[in-house]
Amino acid sequence: MFLLLGSAVAWSTAGLFVRLIPLDAMSLIVWRGPVGALGLLVAIAWVERGRTFAAFTAMRGAAWGYAVLSALDMLFYIESLRLTTVAHVAFIYATVPFMAAGLAFFLLGESPSRSALAASLLAVAGVLIMVASPDAGSSLGGDLLAGLMTFMTAGLMVISRRFPGIPMLPAASMSGLLGGLMALPLATQLPQNPGVFVIITISGLINVAMGLGLLVVGARLLPAVETALIGTLEAPLGPFWVWLAFGETPGPQTLAGGVLVIIAVLGHVLLAAHTRAA
Repeated sequence: MFLLLGSAVAWSTAGLFVRLIPLDAMSLIVWRGPVGALGLLVAIAWVERGRTFAAFTAMRGAAWGYAVLSALDMLFYIESLRLTTVAHVAFIYATVPFMAAGLAFFLLGESPSRSALAASLLAVAGVLIMVASPDAGSSLGGDLLAGLMTFMTAGLMVISRRFPGIPMLPAASMSGLLGGLMALPLATQLPQNPGVFVIITISGLINVAMGLGLLVVGARLLPAVETALIGTLEAPLGPFWVWLAFGETPGPQTLAGGVLVIIAVLGHVLLAAHTRAA
């Protein structure tokens, strides 16, 4: 449980670091992606106990597809944090279980339950309320990128479900490198001083390496329901850090829509847990 709590806290700081680092999104990813990949390499060496090289050679087509999609997901995520508020990105991202359920229905033939459909409609209503809100710093383009990023994350979940043997940590590590390579032609800035590079390094280690590393290890030790419940903490924590540091306050409509999304997610997870127990 502590491992998963650490993962949720680590991932929730992404918006804070994006606000702290004075670089455009692509320039940030050029540096942040490889740093995260190196951090994950350390985690792989610890988990695999001497089988690090074998873990990478075990990657096949699905694993490489996962790495490429994850790299694109990272690009859209950082750009969305630049274009809209952290609150909008966080609450839109919280709808990922319902997007994953929709993708699983179309691609894997898994029929969602009525409760999942009802929760999805509630979450969609919450997102529409947020997108329509006139918050300072928000933009429709940034919200659309956040939605596309969430859709890609749902795709990663479906790939993991369809191919459960994917070596997750090596694929995630490669995604950091691939993300840096994809962003390189679009990058226009370099870190202006050592302090900026230090912050980028900390960002890569915390957001990418620690966030995913703790999740992969912790998820093996708890039921999926508890993993999902703890993961929902990321949605309210992300805006909280940015409000604490920069005073970026979500408007009433964003808060109302975010509450609907969180109610939908928590209600769906708790009801699913009750159904399994019954």
